[in-house]
Amino acid sequence: MSVHRIRVEVNGEIHERVVASRRLLVHFIRDELRLTGTHVGCDTGNCGACTVVADGRAVKSCMLLAPQADGMSIRTVEGLRGPDGELSALQRAFNVHHALQCGYCTPGMLMSATYLLERTASPTEDEVRHAIQGNLCRCTGYQNILAAIRAVAGEAE
Repeated sequence: MSVHRIRVEVNGEIHERVVASRRLLVHFIRDELRLTGTHVGCDTGNCGACTVVADGRAVKSCMLLAPQADGMSIRTVEGLRGPDGELSALQRAFNVHHALQCGYCTPGMLMSATYLLERTASPTEDEVRHAIQGNLCRCTGYQNILAAIRAVAGEAE
């Protein structure tokens, strides 16, 4: 089995590990770093539950091999909390607007929305819908998710 030494920054902390060539980034994050907020939903890139922000891009971590992440700066849902452990404005809005039910899609939704809001301060509803189109939710019907994201962007009705 081929292995690679990688060095990644995850949520501001540097991690150096030896990983198998075919190890998926999602499994590295969950199993090696014990950051289990990033969910494994489909392992095919279809559901978005594993979305993280890597080097300033929203990526599905089940579609990236851990060795490919060498040198990257990655933020997971755990990285959204403030320094004192307080929830981010987006996390609070998901709570207030009841934008989750089972919660399985929530980390990926939060990361896709974070990516959008860091690039577009006041996205339109179409821009929000486009940003989360790669994240599947089987519970909420998306309306409360859209409301939560729009509330943080200052566009709630």
